[in-house]
Amino acid sequence: MSEARANDERDEGPAAPDAATPVASVPQPEEEQPTRCGYVAIVGQPNVGKSTLMNSLVGERLSIVTPKPHTTRTRVLGIITDPNRRAQVIFLDTPGMVETPRYRLQEAMANVIRRSMRDSDVVLALFDYTRPDPDLVARTVELVRGAGKPTIYAVNKIDLAPGELDMSPYPEGTLPISALFELNMPALGDAITAKLPLGPYLYPLDALADQPERFFVAELIRETIFEEMDKEIPYTTAIAIEQFIERHAELPGRKDYINATILVDHDSQKGIMIGKGGAKLKRIGRLSREKIERFLERPVYLELYVKVKRDWMKREADLRELGYLDRS
Repeated sequence: MSEARANDERDEGPAAPDAATPVASVPQPEEEQPTRCGYVAIVGQPNVGKSTLMNSLVGERLSIVTPKPHTTRTRVLGIITDPNRRAQVIFLDTPGMVETPRYRLQEAMANVIRRSMRDSDVVLALFDYTRPDPDLVARTVELVRGAGKPTIYAVNKIDLAPGELDMSPYPEGTLPISALFELNMPALGDAITAKLPLGPYLYPLDALADQPERFFVAELIRETIFEEMDKEIPYTTAIAIEQFIERHAELPGRKDYINATILVDHDSQKGIMIGKGGAKLKRIGRLSREKIERFLERPVYLELYVKVKRDWMKREADLRELGYLDRS
């Protein structure tokens, strides 16, 4: 296995999340009025804006967002507690639908969608207003109907409509929204709340996510690669966090140390990822570090390596190690 490394020149220094096990004895609202709580799976074709929608609903940047399809590989959990509606919603952002999986990773992504709908109380099916293809709409409707769960249909990106909205390609009752510009979010929130089951909150009132910080760190590095690299390279790349040492708590003023490995599929991809004189890898490291520091709200020292791991997308053991398959 070949390897290369780079770190951020500015400083000096040395897997698949499932719906979480609820926290025991979560404090509930003091009033005696009933509350609603449940899981909502967001599903749809690639690049319809599922991750942007969940980030908008939760109010935090939990899912990575890029213009490229199939950026999301596993489900990402985001939590919002709305005191006005007396509701707690646990959103499950899922990968884009894959009609014919070509390798084991895509099979795992398709399983994530099915498992998320199975575990959810409500399914939120999202369409793209700029792609009113009847076949795409029909495939999405067929998928969510097969889950047998209460369903909400929404069509995203209405801000791109050239004139009056045409809702005829979509199921009756579909809500027109723009996740990017937060258009019609109150109507969507009301529709979600109405379908949630009555029940106590499962998470603390201030909870936003259940994944560990290292999961979000890996996702932010992967997002940067999607933004900086062309063609197929981002799709054959994975991130493994080798070390995550939190120094800020014990040593005020010190930076967290993060050591991450970028896995690629071929030797040629490794050379492209590193770039001439290591320039590309240094840029990826710098941009990733800036994102990570904004997310963690503290300084970090990020060290990146590049390794070739052939056919990792096809190997069960590698996919389990990277968190794309259950370890059981």
